[in-house]
Amino acid sequence: MAVLDPIADMLTRIRNAIMVKHDSVLVPASRMKLAVARLLKEEGFIEDYEVVKDKTHRMIKIRIKYLGKDQPAISGLERISKPGLRVYVGQKEIPRVYGGLGVAFISTPRGVLTGQQARRQGVGGELLCYIW
Repeated sequence: MAVLDPIADMLTRIRNAIMVKHDSVLVPASRMKLAVARLLKEEGFIEDYEVVKDKTHRMIKIRIKYLGKDQPAISGLERISKPGLRVYVGQKEIPRVYGGLGVAFISTPRGVLTGQQARRQGVGGELLCYIW
């Protein structure tokens, strides 16, 4: 069955891997997912990611970051804009997630940015997800 919302699928795979305390998770690769993985690493939510290629598919291997023994760096992920209901924000409406403790990921004309980066660059876009 085809995945209708690839970003939600990626977030769910990460959430499930954290719940069972895996150290890494494989996600089918796309440019959007690579951009999200890059931001997750920049913001310190994951240790690293790499593109792994098997015979027919490209996958992103995401290494999950744990603080201490089994406390994950990601405590929550929430998909905001969905295929059935897209959510767009202007530069002035970019939300602060958990009073600045979380991060909003936004797909802008300048690529996928965090809410803070988008505010600084003066652009809005599609509100992809919140991560805290």
